[in-house]
Amino acid sequence: MATDYDEVRSDVKESQENSLEALQSANAPDARSVVLELEETDGLDGAGVPGGEFIAEELIVQVVPQAADEFTCYSCFLVRHRSQIARQKDGHAYCTDCEG
Repeated sequence: MATDYDEVRSDVKESQENSLEALQSANAPDARSVVLELEETDGLDGAGVPGGEFIAEELIVQVVPQAADEFTCYSCFLVRHRSQIARQKDGHAYCTDCEG
């Protein structure tokens, strides 16, 4: 007798039917109610959402020019005190952190 390996086994077929019946009888929300819940939560003006706030304040920063005893490292571009110069090459200064 030949065996048809493509046919669904009886125990698998019963479990599939039982799980389908369980899903159909469950109190799952329908798509419309989920969409309505999402729309209701969107009305919170971005509270709790990273980057969701809009702050209409102007940032005021005072820029201090580089002092005579300071230099800008050509590698990390940080302003450092002259005592931190490790090397000068082609008119560019490098700090001890970048050369160390």
